[in-house]
Amino acid sequence: MSSVGIVVLGVLAGATIFIGLPIGRLRNKSTSLRATLNAVTVGILLFLLWDVLTHAVDPLELALTEATTGSGWGPFGALAIIFFGSLAVGLLGLVSYDQWMTRRAHDQDSAVGTSASTDRSSASNRTDVAGFQLSGPLRLREPASRLAFLIAVGIGLHNFSEGLAIGQSAASGQINLALVLVVGFGLHNATEGFGITAPLAGDSRRPSWLQLFILGVIAGGPTFVGTILGQVFINDFVSTAFLALAAGSIIYVILQLVGVALRFGKPAHLYVGLLIGLFAGFATDFVIAAAGV
Repeated sequence: MSSVGIVVLGVLAGATIFIGLPIGRLRNKSTSLRATLNAVTVGILLFLLWDVLTHAVDPLELALTEATTGSGWGPFGALAIIFFGSLAVGLLGLVSYDQWMTRRAHDQDSAVGTSASTDRSSASNRTDVAGFQLSGPLRLREPASRLAFLIAVGIGLHNFSEGLAIGQSAASGQINLALVLVVGFGLHNATEGFGITAPLAGDSRRPSWLQLFILGVIAGGPTFVGTILGQVFINDFVSTAFLALAAGSIIYVILQLVGVALRFGKPAHLYVGLLIGLFAGFATDFVIAAAGV
């Protein structure tokens, strides 16, 4: 298959994430609906966490097996350092980023309040300007929008590794396998797009189409990038690093969403939605498993 054809496969696999994004513009503010959507997202992310960690640990186990047979401990040690280091960066990096954004939003609100008290005639203009400077189209000063952004980042890291698999399969001449991967990953991304915007559904402000588009690019674009790079080289160290980064970020987001779910006070919706998300994740994974991957 030509390079252009391989790139098209990557675009198709990543573009399906846009299918689920419009749900973020739902006007229904029912607590039950929001609790269910939040719980489904937790289920989807739990599946992704399992999927990511499984693929990230595989090279370590292979290197460990080879080391015990006398091939040397260097590769295993290097992979272990990359895995644990990237996992820590993915988790603690998002913790630091979220805390920084929260502090910045608080400082910005305080500055706006002080200005408004001295000159009320132009307070609304300063509020608009401050809000734009801080958040832009992604509205990162708002907790729901910031959480959606963090979900998109975690999924994007995961999708990069999926793109690598597509590119490597197609470049090696395994076209049928590459096509099955595109279908399977495309189905995954459709459910992931739904999960990204679940925190935005029923929010006091509807997300703009531009915001949804940017979130889709952040989450789905890495599939395209990974497909291109996958044609060039196969590297367990790079793949392990991105998978571990994704795992760390997904762990952080899951904990945040569980906290949101508990505040809803609807345990039945939490567990039912969680099961729905898990079932959706495993159901789409069966397509990939059918190819023997």
